[in-house]
Amino acid sequence: MTGATANPWAGEVALILDGERHTLKLTLGALVELEQALGADSLMALVERFEGGRFSARDVMAVLMAGLHGAGHPVSAAALVAAEIAGGPIEAARAAGQLLARAFALPEDQA
Repeated sequence: MTGATANPWAGEVALILDGERHTLKLTLGALVELEQALGADSLMALVERFEGGRFSARDVMAVLMAGLHGAGHPVSAAALVAAEIAGGPIEAARAAGQLLARAFALPEDQA
């Protein structure tokens, strides 16, 4: 959903790419994509890396790509790498961390 308001109760996170607001979401299919993209043994290991601040730029981009695809945005990796992210790398990392947290949190745990 471009231009839509993100619904944290549905696991959604908003991110502005090239001046356009996008809603991102980690669906089960998007999580499979994420595992494959990172060659991850487990997604919990990735969550722990984010929680401990030990994530890489590659991790951030892979999470954002999976979130975009999960929300129905057919963005290519090249387009995402070339995109201007409002708030820069800090906002990109924050959005990726929120996506992971919301994907694995129970509804009453989400704020």
